[in-house]
Amino acid sequence: MQHLVETQQFDRAALKRLFELASSLEGKREESLKGKILASLFYAPSTRTRLSFESSMMRLGGNVISMENASESSSATKGESIEDTIRIVDDYADVIVLRHTEVGTAARAAAVSRVPIINAGDGVGQHPTQSFLDLYTIEREIGRTDDFHIAFVGNLAYYRSARSLAYLLGKYKNVKMTFVSGPELGMKDDVKEYLKEKNVDFTETEDLEGTMQIADVVYQTRMAEEWIPKGTDFEKLRQKYTITRPMTDHMKDGAILIHPLPRAGEISPDVDDSPHAVYFKQAAYGVLVRMALLKLFFGKA
Repeated sequence: MQHLVETQQFDRAALKRLFELASSLEGKREESLKGKILASLFYAPSTRTRLSFESSMMRLGGNVISMENASESSSATKGESIEDTIRIVDDYADVIVLRHTEVGTAARAAAVSRVPIINAGDGVGQHPTQSFLDLYTIEREIGRTDDFHIAFVGNLAYYRSARSLAYLLGKYKNVKMTFVSGPELGMKDDVKEYLKEKNVDFTETEDLEGTMQIADVVYQTRMAEEWIPKGTDFEKLRQKYTITRPMTDHMKDGAILIHPLPRAGEISPDVDDSPHAVYFKQAAYGVLVRMALLKLFFGKA
């Protein structure tokens, strides 16, 4: 694999190898990527994705060059196309981690780049490495990737992480999905058609509290006001899908609550010390998964 543009590029065998490698790297520092350079090219804000990729590269002995807020600080402000930017940056680095506000930008970059492109989120499209670490979190915390019930909550129409994970879970056995959202933010038809093709059992509901009591995994999303159409009553939607401590107290034994973060009020702070809340561990797992991914790209696994 030369580039990572979408979740569907990884099959179960590749994911198993990735996760085994990630677990083997826990607590490790090494020099396997010494002399290699990662360029993080971010046209949209990020904390976890950008810093975890940079941390991963440095833990493997590599170097990092970084362009934060590239939509305002790069030559894009002068009208340079993403294709031309990539043609320049691929002379400066051995791998490019790209985040952009427009769907399809990662594919455009991959079409012209001589070095690997890793999609770190393209608009409301996909965020494959987030879905990898989400699934890795599920495996680590509930002990399996087959035979479980996951509830996706909130902004499912526009939240790329939820979309990417739903695509990924289509590869696994006996995974039941419940999409907890109203018609304004419901999961889009492209994902649902894909799940039908894969014979995945999914339902749609607006009953958050009831669904949380029967799910093995609850995947909460940020409302992401910047992606929601203007004229929508954002505050009303946010309150409708807010998870509180009493709600988590009624989750099944061993069930987990995950969130790609950042949160913006959709999980109450008093949930943080619930035994079901693993979203901060989830963010930490991102370093392991991205370390493993970089090693695989450079043939160092």
